[in-house]
Amino acid sequence: MKLKSLMLGAAAVATATTAQAADLPVAPEPVDYVRVCDAYGARFYYIPGTETCLRVGGRVRTQFVVNNVLDNGNWGTRNSDGYSWLSRGYLYLDARTATEFGTLRAYVSMYATNVNGANSTTLDNAYIQWGGLTAGYLGSNFNIYTGQVFMGVVTRDWADATANQIAYTAAFGNGLSATIALEDRSAREVGSYGGTRAPDVVAALGISQGWGSAQLSGALHQVYPNTANNRATAGEDQLGWAVGAGVNFNLPFASSGSNIYFQGFYADGALSYIGNGITGVTGVSDYTNGSTNNGFSVSGGAYIQATSTIGLALDGSYASVDMNNAAAIGDVDRWAIDGSVQWSPVSGFVMGADIGYADTDISGGTDTEALLFGVRMQRTF
Repeated sequence: MKLKSLMLGAAAVATATTAQAADLPVAPEPVDYVRVCDAYGARFYYIPGTETCLRVGGRVRTQFVVNNVLDNGNWGTRNSDGYSWLSRGYLYLDARTATEFGTLRAYVSMYATNVNGANSTTLDNAYIQWGGLTAGYLGSNFNIYTGQVFMGVVTRDWADATANQIAYTAAFGNGLSATIALEDRSAREVGSYGGTRAPDVVAALGISQGWGSAQLSGALHQVYPNTANNRATAGEDQLGWAVGAGVNFNLPFASSGSNIYFQGFYADGALSYIGNGITGVTGVSDYTNGSTNNGFSVSGGAYIQATSTIGLALDGSYASVDMNNAAAIGDVDRWAIDGSVQWSPVSGFVMGADIGYADTDISGGTDTEALLFGVRMQRTF
């Protein structure tokens, strides 16, 4: 009888032990939810469940600019802002997938800005690339070099526009490429234009090698005044055009990352292609009473990596527009220079200061000078 009770007790204990063991949580097998994608460089990873590689990044920028301090500037007018205080947050998304026709890429960058208490949001870039085909909103293919300085507190004059476009780029090897594109005319209108009819045609031939890079650019642009400006004496709508060339030389004897560039642009009836500093002057237009206006700009700049953490930069430009004699204003000349120093104590973090001066002279009219200062902190991740 004692033996039977002992055996029953042992069975009960064993049953309880088994039940308790069954109730214990079982650690799941490890699952590789995020896989590193090294096909397109650092910081890409596979989107779970797909073969698409994604890179997520961002930037935070804050800066303080003392606006034109000269007699005819902001500080001489009570209702003008003596300073501009900006904070801005960026978001970057870069998705890429390998296909039999080449890499399929979608890129988006956007930012939100607060300047002196006023908020705004901006779509910076949004485009699709597939092999040599590009479609969306990004920098114009006519652009060559868009400056060296850290901030650029004054606008320098060169081709620098972002536009909706569709483009095809052919790569020929050894760094040589050619691009043909249709770009939204809206981004290139100077004066009072009518509704859109035809996009601009843009072409570029470029080379990039160990010594540096160079590019030739050309554009055709429809000059299409609005109803009020399309007088009987204006004749038919005209075709504007622009050409440009630039070269950039690396300076390895100075330090890695150092370089110097030179470029020039000429336009007839397509003045946006020479720079938005001079074309932002009131009265400057692509046309006057049926005749196109023409102009040119030349510019250059240098960046020197003085130490492993300190960079020095300088940009300068000169632009001139020859206005038709019937124009409301005379010929316009503008030159600008901007310099900066920046310090990057740790990777992704930069602080710097910038100073710029510009002079705009209208023949038979005003001569306007501007002097600005700025400081910036920026973290990119």
